[in-house]
Amino acid sequence: MSVIRVVVADDQELVRAGFGMILDAQPDIEVVAEAANGQEAIEVVAAHRPDVLLLDVRMPVMDGLEAARRVCAEYPATKVIMLTTFDIDDYVYDALYAGASGFLLKDVRRDDLAHGVRLVASGEALLAPSVTKRLISEFAARRPVGPGAAVRAPARLLEQLTIREQETLRLIARGCSNAEIAAELVVSEHTVKTHVSNVLSKLQLRDRVHAVVFAYEAGAVVAGEG
Repeated sequence: MSVIRVVVADDQELVRAGFGMILDAQPDIEVVAEAANGQEAIEVVAAHRPDVLLLDVRMPVMDGLEAARRVCAEYPATKVIMLTTFDIDDYVYDALYAGASGFLLKDVRRDDLAHGVRLVASGEALLAPSVTKRLISEFAARRPVGPGAAVRAPARLLEQLTIREQETLRLIARGCSNAEIAAELVVSEHTVKTHVSNVLSKLQLRDRVHAVVFAYEAGAVVAGEG
């Protein structure tokens, strides 16, 4: 069994210890290190190269947002899950934009914590379709795209997608699950998985969350659409 290597970064010792105990109790997860602030988190990731980093949003020395930006840019193989006290948090929007793969509330149930780590480690995004609709729509509304927006030539990149892949991207951005996309396009879920994989590969995106962000910024969908 492949073991998922995890780092827990939180300025509260009890939170770190609690999450560490829960995750270490899983047969396929190992907590390889802890960090008490954002700077330590970067140093620990550099030393251990974990599969997943659980990163608190608010920490001293360097906050989780800046740490997420640095880790996602410098250590792209490490997937970042943000930890937050609130289900809708301004910092979470910025963290997703920086490259985080999702977020968890600190009062998460132990089974959901382990499941979330496994999900992100496998390359999925830690946002349920219903959460995606609410979270990303508000995210996009807060970030109107103008001529100077930092988008990687979206029109040109979108042209690399087939018609079916463009349709898949728009449905992902509307928060549809694979099953819902399959029903909408009248294809099998296996075919949808292939389309999703192609979209992420061609657009050089980390996961579905960033496909949603890209779709809004590229103008493939409009906030509140669908």
